[in-house]
Amino acid sequence: MSTEFDLKRRRLVKGLALGAASLFAVPGLFAQELALTPRQTEGPFYPDHLPLDRDNDLIIIGDSTTPAVGDVTHLSGRVLDARGEPVKDAVIEIWQVDSRGVYLHSGSDNHTARDANFQGYGRFQTGSTGEYRFRTVKPVAYPGRTPHIHFAVTSKGRERLTTQCYVRGEPRNERDGILRSIRDPRQRESIIVPFVPLPQSRVGELAALFDIVLGVTPRG
Repeated sequence: MSTEFDLKRRRLVKGLALGAASLFAVPGLFAQELALTPRQTEGPFYPDHLPLDRDNDLIIIGDSTTPAVGDVTHLSGRVLDARGEPVKDAVIEIWQVDSRGVYLHSGSDNHTARDANFQGYGRFQTGSTGEYRFRTVKPVAYPGRTPHIHFAVTSKGRERLTTQCYVRGEPRNERDGILRSIRDPRQRESIIVPFVPLPQSRVGELAALFDIVLGVTPRG
């Protein structure tokens, strides 16, 4: 039987999906201005054991009613090609630290302190609009790195793209060697996105919009 918390969560996610639909209605919009999403290192902490629950809601694991700790963030966007056309059936993976700065990986610092209610990893497959969405927590820093979320995108006919998404306005960005190694200013700015308050939320949830631009599919 669904709990009151679960029902509220389902309504919120449904509302976000409907609200986002209008943003993804125009294929090819601003196609001439798109910059390819830069490749970034996968890092050492891609999960060494994937969780049983691999859906796009990283806040709730399975049938649990206890949410993860942190600033809940609705992370969404589109996967596009270089011409601005949506990429259908792309599989997106994300992984990141929890609110304590711990990855879902046995080698992560302070692994025993990890938030057991945070999934740490999720997947989503895009539809005809190229849209994806996740519910997660706002990333926090850990030693040597500014806050970020890892992305991997797999689509037919293209090489797998691994990149990272960063928080706009985060002071540590200026000192992060991996982020600053991107020489093209447009590409660098394209992966730094605002995390802003969600208007519909009464509990301080955030929203972040991150579009991913892939190269044109090679012709055989």
